[in-house]
Amino acid sequence: MTTSTRGAAKTPAVLVLEDGRIFRGRAYGAVGETFGEAVFSTGMTGYQETLTDPSYHRQVVVMTAPHVGNTGVNDEDPESGRIWVSGYVVRDPARVSSNWRAQRSLDEELERQGVVGISGIDTRALTRHLRERGAMRVGIFSGDAWSGVRDEALLAKVQEQPQMKGANLSAEVATKETYVVPAIGTKKFTVAAVDLGIKGMTPHRMAERGIEVHVLPATATAEDIYAVQPDGVFFSNGPGDPATADGPVAVMRAVLERRTPLFGICFGNQILGRALGFGTYKLKYGHRGINQPVQDRTTGKVEVTAHNHGFAVDAPLDKVSDTPFGRAEVSHVCLNDDVVEGLQLLDQPAFSVQYHPEAAAGPHDAAYLFDRFVSLMEAERA
Repeated sequence: MTTSTRGAAKTPAVLVLEDGRIFRGRAYGAVGETFGEAVFSTGMTGYQETLTDPSYHRQVVVMTAPHVGNTGVNDEDPESGRIWVSGYVVRDPARVSSNWRAQRSLDEELERQGVVGISGIDTRALTRHLRERGAMRVGIFSGDAWSGVRDEALLAKVQEQPQMKGANLSAEVATKETYVVPAIGTKKFTVAAVDLGIKGMTPHRMAERGIEVHVLPATATAEDIYAVQPDGVFFSNGPGDPATADGPVAVMRAVLERRTPLFGICFGNQILGRALGFGTYKLKYGHRGINQPVQDRTTGKVEVTAHNHGFAVDAPLDKVSDTPFGRAEVSHVCLNDDVVEGLQLLDQPAFSVQYHPEAAAGPHDAAYLFDRFVSLMEAERA
C-alpha cells in the first residue's frame, strides 16, 4: 500500500526487521508501507539498473554506498519497463541530481512508481546486521501506515509476510507474449531466450553479435522453443527459489536431450544445475553488487563481475561429475566464499554462469561469455 506526498523527505519513517531490529529515519520516494526480503547491494553506481532488474522482485534493497541519487534518472538506462524492488533504503539521498542525461530525480521516480523507501538511517549498521543474521523479511512504514501504530504491531505485520525460500516468482515478472529483438547488422543466428526475469541489456548484447533473439515467456514449452528454429537456447536471470522451477528445469532437460547449444545466466545457472541433478540452496545474505571477484577456472582469469542472487548451486568444486547429459564441472567460482558461479558440460555445448555478463550496470570483464555462446553455435553449425 502506498500513498504519494511531496513532503516525503520530512515525513518520519521506520524500518522493521523480522528479528525485531528497528531503524528510524525519513520517508524517501512514496509514503505508505511495503514488505519484502531485506538484502544489500554493494554497487557504488548503477542504482537505476538495480531498481529495474526483475530479479529484485519482492526484495527491499539496502544501498551500501552512502550517497545515492546524484545522477538522477533517465529513460535510457532502465533494464525493464518498471521498478521491481519492493522497497529502497539509502543513507544520504542527493538533494539535487546533476548529470547531463538526467530527466528527473530519483526520489521523484520512486514516488511516481509508488515505491516506498526510507532514508537517513545507518545503512552500514543495517548491512552488518544482515551479514551477521542473514537476509530476512522487512517492512518500511511511513505516513498513515506508521502514525500511531505500535512497534509490536508493525513487527507482527512483517512476520506475517511470505519467505523468499519456496517463492515461485518468474512468471510474475516475465513477458506474457513472445517478442523479437532483431540482430544488429547481418543476422548470423537465431536464439530462443526463455524469460525468467530477463534484463533488457541481455538480448541487446546478443543482438550486437548478429543474433536475432526471440524472447519467450517463462511458461514456454520445448515445442515453443523449437518453433522458432533456434541455433541456440538461452535461459535468463530471474527472482525466486530455483527449487520451485520444475517447469523450466523440465524444458531445459528437453533442450539438453537435443544437444542444442545452451547458455544460462543467474537463475538460468541454477536451472542448469537442477537439470544436471545438482541441488540448490539459499545463501545467508547473497551476492549483490557490481564488484564481485570470480575466477574462470577454464582460463585462470579473475574477473570483476556483477551479481544479484540469493540462491546457489550445490556442486562439487574438486571433481568432474557424471550427469544424465555427460560430464559436468564447475567452471567459475567466487573468490570471496567459493560459491559455484558457473557450470559447463564437457560432452555437449552447454554452459552457464551465476552472474551478469551483460554489464548493466557493471564491469565488462565477462562480456566474452556471449562470444563463447556464439562459438558454440558456430561449431554446431560447422
